Amino acid sequence: MLAIALLVLLCASASANSIQSRSSSFSGEYGGKGGKRFSHSGNQLDGPITALRIRVSRNFIVGLQVRYGTVWSDYVGGKSGELEEIFLHPGESVIQVTGRYKYYMKQLTFVTDKGRYLPFGKNSGTSFTAVPLHPNTVLRYISGRSGSVIDAISLHWDTYPSQCNTC
Repeated sequence: MLAIALLVLLCASASANSIQSRSSSFSGEYGGKGGKRFSHSGNQLDGPITALRIRVSRNFIVGLQVRYGTVWSDYVGGKSGELEEIFLHPGESVIQVTGRYKYYMKQLTFVTDKGRYLPFGKNSGTSFTAVPLHPNTVLRYISGRSGSVIDAISLHWDTYPSQCNTC
């Protein structure tokens, strides 16, 4: 009888741990079907998102680059348009991304846990709002498809890194 009770307790503990460990979620893919796939999944190991470089033209989000900790990701997208750069404050994180698209990304707005709105691009097209599924999680990395513009984007959410050696 004691062995059964111990087994039940062990199973309940393992089940609770698996529930508690769920923190990652995914939003997207928003945009068109063209372009070549990219992913910053490996970049998240460099630390939290600390800055954004977004290249915009009159009608599209042309390209993007994200700084994780102190390391910039590879640039994806085209070369036309104006490059805009915004740095997050120390400890600040992106908790929501809204945007608009048709066949390409037209607008992206990053919302931070400090109440800042960081808008890029033109306000036209189909809208979306991306937020994490789990509480206390933030934007950890971006993936999508790009060519001469950003064709589509996906947002990946998880907990803020507990330790960051490069930030």
